[in-house]
Amino acid sequence: MTKLESVLQALNNGEVIAYPTEAVYGLGCDPDNEAAVMALLAIKQRPVDKGLILIAANYSQLLPYVDDNAIPSEKRYQIFSSWPGHVSWVLPASETAPKWITGNFNSVAVRVSGHPVVQQMCIAYGKPVVSTSANLSGQPAITDRIELEQRMAGKLSAIMPGDLGGATQPSQIRNALTGDIVRS
Repeated sequence: MTKLESVLQALNNGEVIAYPTEAVYGLGCDPDNEAAVMALLAIKQRPVDKGLILIAANYSQLLPYVDDNAIPSEKRYQIFSSWPGHVSWVLPASETAPKWITGNFNSVAVRVSGHPVVQQMCIAYGKPVVSTSANLSGQPAITDRIELEQRMAGKLSAIMPGDLGGATQPSQIRNALTGDIVRS
């Protein structure tokens, strides 16, 4: 079994994985599996009410979670021209977006990544995955594979191989409706 196959099997089984992103290692799981998301949040020691980012290979994968009709036409160019890329956008959530993803919000944070490993994983999986930094909440993000393996020992079912993308900071998060920077 290839590493990709073991990652896909872990996702399908509702388990938590890690993978390289543009700047840091991320933790991920199936966004539609509440038990998987709760397991990921337990690893991070993060409350569900904060919401989570979804990362995808293309915007089409995000449509089940986003209320596309609620995105103003004058904002669409700025959003879509930043993808694939290193910007996460807070968009209006669809009525079917799980509350364990949106948290206490009527919006959902999403990103179409240009990272080749993320692209490969999301295309093979056929949908987005949860994307949150691989660290305990409030601690520095992990940028070293050995540190990832040590700090997350016994907590992950699979780690997607590959290098980080070379960005120096986690993705910027912007509110699509206001243009405000939520995280720089």
